[in-house]
Amino acid sequence: MPTDYYEILGVARNATDDEIKRAYRNLARQYHPDANPDDPAAAERFKDISVAYDALSDPEKRRRYDMFGPDAVGAGAGGPGFDGFGLNDLFDAFFGGRDPFGGGRGPAGPTRGPDAEYVLDLSLAEVVHGGTHDLDLSMPVACSECDASGCQAGTHPQTCSACGGSGEVRSVRRSILGQLVTTGPCHECSATGQVIPSPCPACSGDGRVRSSVRLPVDVPAGIDDGQRLRLSGRGPAAARGGPSGDLYVTIRVRPDPRFERASDDLHTVHKIAMTQAALGATLTVPTVDADTTITISPGTQPGAVVTVRGQGVPSLRTGRRGDLHVHLDIAVPTRLTQEETELLARLAALRGEVVDEPREGIFSRLRSAFGER
Repeated sequence: MPTDYYEILGVARNATDDEIKRAYRNLARQYHPDANPDDPAAAERFKDISVAYDALSDPEKRRRYDMFGPDAVGAGAGGPGFDGFGLNDLFDAFFGGRDPFGGGRGPAGPTRGPDAEYVLDLSLAEVVHGGTHDLDLSMPVACSECDASGCQAGTHPQTCSACGGSGEVRSVRRSILGQLVTTGPCHECSATGQVIPSPCPACSGDGRVRSSVRLPVDVPAGIDDGQRLRLSGRGPAAARGGPSGDLYVTIRVRPDPRFERASDDLHTVHKIAMTQAALGATLTVPTVDADTTITISPGTQPGAVVTVRGQGVPSLRTGRRGDLHVHLDIAVPTRLTQEETELLARLAALRGEVVDEPREGIFSRLRSAFGER
């Protein structure tokens, strides 16, 4: 973890007050304990972010920090002034008791459900055409027995007596600086502000149960390997009726041995005979949709490319399909019959090309020997 306050907030040392405030709000949203209830590391990071913002948002503290370091502003690891200072107290100090990302600190409510990720495996043809795919998931869903309340039928949640429904408890202690108020999550109600006197037997008061779910997802034509789709609110259910998390669908495209993708275009290699390259031909080549024909012009050279328009991958932005580029690999024969060898030798002689003398095959030598007798 970086110890430089500017590095913690991800801003330059000459950052303006607005840039510092904007960086703090973005990071605080990401690492806020309410968004990461089961992640102690996120809570520590949030504390570091808040301490850094406290030092850099005040002009005098920032001046002292720039000159003498964190000890000059009474912060940092083991520094004076922050011993026992809770995370929520920073909101009191900076925003007058208001959460900077919402309204006042009223009664606590159910927390948001966690996010989840699903890897969807697709073929190249499925990517080209797009469509709806069913995802088979196993994740927490709202308990139907108690309608996600966590309460047994005929009962209701009660306000937590320990925190008065706020989800947090405060303690006051004296120090050389005066009274310090520290806050922390209420352990009696797990920071929800409510207790369940008669838990639902189906979910044990949690308001959710694990179940198998089939979820349809629309995959746009042209999506690429590694891209993600976000299904807002379609992820795991939250405890006691809170908003569900998001489901992220990561796309994995199976390799197709026939094609290689480059943006919205496809590339393929097709072998042709040297006679087809020399004389021209009309050939059949595969595409993602179906076979199509291409024309080989007479005198085609090695490495030539024939483009088939509109047989690539659709663009996610415009929907227009890219092209298929057919790279021609001219095959030179390696095993020739005696007749083929003689024909090629005659062609070379007609063109004035220097080649080795054709080797006489064993059957030709036998025919010559018996013919002489």
